Amino acid sequence: MTIATLGGVTIGLAILTATLIRWWPGLKSLQTNPLGSAAGLLPFLGGWAYGALAILSLAGIVGWIADGVLWISNWLGDVAIVWGVGGTTGPAGRATYQPLTGTGVALMVILTVAVIVAAKKSTRGRDIKAGAWCGICLGTSAGVAGAAAVPLAQAVNWAGGALYGAVG
Repeated sequence: MTIATLGGVTIGLAILTATLIRWWPGLKSLQTNPLGSAAGLLPFLGGWAYGALAILSLAGIVGWIADGVLWISNWLGDVAIVWGVGGTTGPAGRATYQPLTGTGVALMVILTVAVIVAAKKSTRGRDIKAGAWCGICLGTSAGVAGAAAVPLAQAVNWAGGALYGAVG
């Protein structure tokens, strides 16, 4: 499993910032229709949740792709920090994580199919893909987003157990 560097987390936060700026409906719209306005973020948040889970997938194609995305994001972000603004970089991730159980991994297969189809068929595919990339970058971070990945993994493990316990 690849751990996020300061550069990788910076890329994830940059994606989040760009998405929030594109989404911003204006203060008046938020005051008159807060739920309707906030609903515009749901595709991004769904993609983020999937990305955070994907980076916790330690093996298989999904885990390999997520590790590759995090590796290139770390590299791009580190280059931007070191060469772009003259800073230094280092690890910004956690050494511990919440692994997915057998039924949690099985549910990840279903979620992978759902995310691929939704990103391909939805008019909000760009937001779903950006959310997944952001989730991969922030899912192992030491901050709030990384901490959110742990209960998310626990929820998927529970849901997988409940689904497959009900089926089997």
